[in-house]
Amino acid sequence: MRLKVVTVLSLAMALGASPAAWAQVNGTNGPLTTTPPLSQPDQAPLPDPYGTFSFSIENDLFGGGTDRYYTNGFLFSWRSPSEDLPRPLAALNDRLDWVLGPGALRWGLSFGQSMYTPEDTERNNPDPRDRPYAGYLYGAVSLYRITARTSRMLELQVGVVGPSALGKFVQNTVHDFRGFDRANGWDYQLKDEPAVTGRYESKWRVPMGTLWGMETEVIPDVSLSVGNVQTYLGVGGMVRIGEGLQADFGPPRIRPALGGSGWVQPQDDFGWYLFAGIDGRAVANDIFLDGNTWHNSRSVDKRVLVGDLQVGAAIIWRGVRFAATQVWRSEEFYGQNGTQKFGSLSVSFRF
Repeated sequence: MRLKVVTVLSLAMALGASPAAWAQVNGTNGPLTTTPPLSQPDQAPLPDPYGTFSFSIENDLFGGGTDRYYTNGFLFSWRSPSEDLPRPLAALNDRLDWVLGPGALRWGLSFGQSMYTPEDTERNNPDPRDRPYAGYLYGAVSLYRITARTSRMLELQVGVVGPSALGKFVQNTVHDFRGFDRANGWDYQLKDEPAVTGRYESKWRVPMGTLWGMETEVIPDVSLSVGNVQTYLGVGGMVRIGEGLQADFGPPRIRPALGGSGWVQPQDDFGWYLFAGIDGRAVANDIFLDGNTWHNSRSVDKRVLVGDLQVGAAIIWRGVRFAATQVWRSEEFYGQNGTQKFGSLSVSFRF
């Protein structure tokens, strides 16, 4: 694990270096060619008449082979064409220039579920020192402003945490179907609680030239989440290498995460890229660790600083994007048995 972190950090530092530094690394006759100066005007992308539908699933069995902590999540999302907004969002958008800045407009809808369990799911009465059972079912509406080099988003999530989120039903139904042991401690999950979360995210695309004929870029990312589900400040970044990088800002992920864009707007029939990213979060509140806001419930002592390391690949073919991501997440509470490893798979369709 330490070797993988050092390797990714070294790659990110190298790709984030100046063209002069690359010349020292590769020699004056190296394969890197620089992009036009970053001082050129940043313009809105070409109008896009198509929306994008995406489905993402994350599970700790993908590459981790475990069944604990953040154990499963799914997300359906739709992102609009770059067009005029519906009337309620248009009225809001007119007051958000100071937050979102210039750019082409998109809006979106999402529906998802996330589930959390302790490490030992065989116990009927879970260890009170382990992560509590919790389910989260939610919908979201998003507003974007996008340019060729920036993407800014505001999102409102509304849902429920607790038995009404159907975590017990979904997990044990899937386990029964696949012949896995049931998780026995769901009777001790967090209690029902309405969930409201506001999220802001800003990304910057920084082209770094070409390497062996392939495009390279770095995408710094800042995110803020406020609500009774999760309140945190996140800072991170992603480095990418491939062809057709202008099609998106990376693949979608289920938050909290270093995600990309729910939409995809390719200029060619085929594109691809490899990516690696690091994300750090300062966490003020996490209901899945701190327990219910207004009721007594199971809880653990959370860690304030949490980090993710991720690597993956994406292919875009005739407007369809396939992406796979492997994630390593640092310990989220005191007493956790090591870091967590899980995978994310997504597919996106333009229509």
